[in-house]
Formats: sequence, C-alpha cells, structure tokens
Amino acid sequence: MVAAFQERFGHLNLKYSIGGQISFDVFPEGWDKTYCLRHIKEDEYDEIHFFGDKTFEGGNDFEIFTHPRVIGHTTTGPADTVAQCTALFGLDTDEHKAKNPRLV
Repeated sequence: MVAAFQERFGHLNLKYSIGGQISFDVFPEGWDKTYCLRHIKEDEYDEIHFFGDKTFEGGNDFEIFTHPRVIGHTTTGPADTVAQCTALFGLDTDEHKAKNPRLV
C-alpha cells in the first residue's frame, strides 16, 4: 500500500511510511521524526538515543533510527524498551537502586 501511494503521489513531496500495526503515515518531506533534531543544538548532548519498533527501511522510525546524530535501538514493545533502558543506562545496579528506592 505504501509503495502504491509513493508511486501515485510521489510528485507531491510527501513521505509515506508504515506506522502502527494497521496504519501508515503521510507527511511532508523532512517532517519525519528527525524534525525534532532541528531544535537540539549539535553540541547540546553527548548522545541522543531513540527507541522504536518500525526501524526498518519504510518504517516510520527509520529516518531517526539511522540518523548520524542518533544511537538507534529497535524494540519489540514497552517491556523490551524498559529492559533495554535499564541495562543501557545502568539502572539495574545496586548503587542506582540504593540512590533511587522509589524506582525499585
């Protein structure tokens, strides 16, 4: 379906991508999820992480997932995202748990 729209309406400078499980996204070129990076200065953060489930080419997370300023992570859902963040950012350490007992 996405390919058919791109072929038929490609001249309109719109981007088509697979959105959720039953949807697709249509937006002006350049208005994908990388749009937010325009508002973050190049040197403002050492790292920018993005977690998404549609990180494949044609998915609505692909552009930001592959952007050179972003460290992209593919996730399979909320529990997987929590698990990845917990491991990646050291949230499962005893030291972190001691400093943040409300989060345990």
